[in-house]
Amino acid sequence: MSILELLGLVVAGFAAGVAGYVTGLASIVSYPALLAVGLNPLAANVTNTVALVAVGVGSFAKSGRALTAGDGGRSLARSSLLALAGGVVGAALLLLAPASVFGYVVPYLVGLASVALLVQPYLRRRIEHGSDRRLGWAIAVFAVSIYGGYFGAGAGVIFLAAAMLLTSLPLWHSVLLKSALLGVANAVAAVAFIIFGPVHWPAAVAMGVGCLLGGWIGPPLVARLPAEPLRIAIGVCGIGLAVWLGMGH
Repeated sequence: MSILELLGLVVAGFAAGVAGYVTGLASIVSYPALLAVGLNPLAANVTNTVALVAVGVGSFAKSGRALTAGDGGRSLARSSLLALAGGVVGAALLLLAPASVFGYVVPYLVGLASVALLVQPYLRRRIEHGSDRRLGWAIAVFAVSIYGGYFGAGAGVIFLAAAMLLTSLPLWHSVLLKSALLGVANAVAAVAFIIFGPVHWPAAVAMGVGCLLGGWIGPPLVARLPAEPLRIAIGVCGIGLAVWLGMGH
């Protein structure tokens, strides 16, 4: 791999880091970039997962205090354990199961989550005031983390939709929580891929550097963006991703 290609992956990683934190759509930038420099789909997938761990690291280092303040630390710990377990299952599926396991259902999951984000104010009003629906949130964290460990394109959108519908958190806090939990799922899957998968290390390091910087930039960027237009933009982009995935990319 040439120096120019590695520099291109740093740039792609930065764009993926920002996009991943703000919208949850990191893989739509990072995965095609890895394919473009010659990695096969399996190597690109596992290398992508390893590199994207840096997004969660960068964003948590920048704004982690907001998640751990007060009782948030205990809640984050419980959710992180579920995300860890889901990431283990997802990594095992990728390494052991046929690549088509999630192929048909994923576009529908991403599309459904994106529509849920677009109509989130209406759906949240249907939930009893003050209820966090803890069981539903726990199931959602585990299930989405399985997908995040397996492939992950659009997992951030699904996480964000679940947080906006099943908790009482505001958008900016939901975005930060999504990034942290997806980072946990990616991290545990990355450990499995490092041991058992075909990680392309020059590409992973180059993209990881860019992802780290992008994740660091993400929190203050979200804090300055108006919540409603951002929610709508994420929903629209998520629908676009669902269409892209449904076309077989």
